[in-house]
Amino acid sequence: MMAEDKAVWDAGGLSMSDAVALAQKLAAATLDDLNGDSFAQNDEQISSTSTKDLYLNGTEKGFTVLARRIADRLKTGRGEAVVEVGVDDNGSPMHLTDAEFQTCLKTISRVADTLNADARVLSTSNGQKGDGVNGFVLIRRRPGKIEEMLELRICTVGNVDAGKSTLLGVLTKDVLDDGRGKARLPGLEIMGFNSTGEVVTPTMLGKNKLNWDDICHAASKVITFIDLAGHEKYLKTTVFGMTGNSPDFVMLMIGSNAGIIGMTKGKHLGLALALQVPVFIVVTKIDMCPKNVLESTLSQLTKILKSSGCRKVPVMISSITDVLVTAGNFTSERICPIFQVSNVSGDGLDLLKLFLNVINANQIDKYNPDQPVEYQITDTFSVPGVGTVVSGTVTSGVVHVGDSLLLGPDPNGHFMPTMIKSIQRKRVAVPLASAGHSASFALKKVKRSALRKGMVMLSKNVDPKAVYEFEAEILVLYHSTTISMKYQAMLHCGCVRQTAKIVGMDKQILRTGDRAFVRFRFMQHPEYLKIGTRLLFREGRTKGVGKVTRVFAEGELHDHK
Repeated sequence: MMAEDKAVWDAGGLSMSDAVALAQKLAAATLDDLNGDSFAQNDEQISSTSTKDLYLNGTEKGFTVLARRIADRLKTGRGEAVVEVGVDDNGSPMHLTDAEFQTCLKTISRVADTLNADARVLSTSNGQKGDGVNGFVLIRRRPGKIEEMLELRICTVGNVDAGKSTLLGVLTKDVLDDGRGKARLPGLEIMGFNSTGEVVTPTMLGKNKLNWDDICHAASKVITFIDLAGHEKYLKTTVFGMTGNSPDFVMLMIGSNAGIIGMTKGKHLGLALALQVPVFIVVTKIDMCPKNVLESTLSQLTKILKSSGCRKVPVMISSITDVLVTAGNFTSERICPIFQVSNVSGDGLDLLKLFLNVINANQIDKYNPDQPVEYQITDTFSVPGVGTVVSGTVTSGVVHVGDSLLLGPDPNGHFMPTMIKSIQRKRVAVPLASAGHSASFALKKVKRSALRKGMVMLSKNVDPKAVYEFEAEILVLYHSTTISMKYQAMLHCGCVRQTAKIVGMDKQILRTGDRAFVRFRFMQHPEYLKIGTRLLFREGRTKGVGKVTRVFAEGELHDHK
């Protein structure tokens, strides 16, 4: 062996030949292999070894176990993870020196490289009371197949003139606004981050303008912004956007100069709370707002979030550490980060972009690819030369091109077979779509007139039943008088949107704040519902929320007059 090979590699202690052999071994292993039994024995042998020793000592067994642990984190995070270096697994500080911290970073970078991922330092600090150096490192899988791309869906809501479309334009086009809406962007737009956490921009790819295809091929993570209506006249569309699109997060926008008014005060925040979707708040136009008005808006906002109806913990974001700590605890739903930004001067935009870069839904339990296929249809199209196309979200299972699925229910409650001709994600053709992905399917031998929003597509090995009646546990958020039998309201449950009437209650009447088990009946046609699905009903100013607890088969129906 050459002298260079005998020298200990400064990045962690392995000889060059050992490191090359180990890298080849890890490169040949998939993430599933790293989670399998082949590495279990090594982990048991050094289970007592601290994370600090794994970073610094650099033995082959230690390197392998560290790779397995990071592979676990990547699998849980659907391809990304934020690792805190300098704090052990039990929460105690590692007391790292600057040199040791750099060695840890080199070890993590080498581990990430063997897993086809990149590592980037997000922040470093010297800790307190001699705790040593610590920092946060983002590890993210490199861009690969479009069908494996990590995607998050964020609904943007807020009152008219809050600056929703302008902020989306500033974020996705990487330009600042001129104060007159130059950067405004209507409708649906996407924002990509590469494996090192940088926003995918036209400059990065040497182009004047990016299309969705460019972003998807260059990005490891894509955020889809669903820009919803701010005017009360379009509340129906806003509610459907928040229930049917399965958003991971809600971005509530408030104009600092106008405060919490209109739809924001009574509807948008309430919708997010009712559907139990994590919310973060962006206060815009801070460049043109007097200091006392801004303070009044933030004080009013904090008061509402802390109220008994919300029970949120507001966190004013002012530093990178605030962003990273908040993002790590965001899915608990109690934390509510508040950002202050200007689309004209760019103040606060870096912190908001970092937050969008590191948040992760981590909803492995919500979207299970091992379950039978379920796909919720949120829109239908007729495309010349292609035929009937549906768009929506795959909530479970994996759909491949050429698969035969059941489509329904029709007005009679029946399901019919259909075949998937092609699949697109973000306007890019892909061979499959997995649980948690939003995708469009071209269907074979189906007329658009036979489709409607609220239908589903299911595996052929399940026996789906469409129901007219179901029971739900509800909470009446507001009603001016009382609710009794035969009361009718517009009901939203996932992508289902239909009028339903009350045909049974466990109480005589319901008032604001009451909870009850209520039996509903759809007025027009049966729908496919699953127990546990959250629902929302509204009629005029009346609002209520609930959860489906039981569905009734045809033989259990009563004759309701």
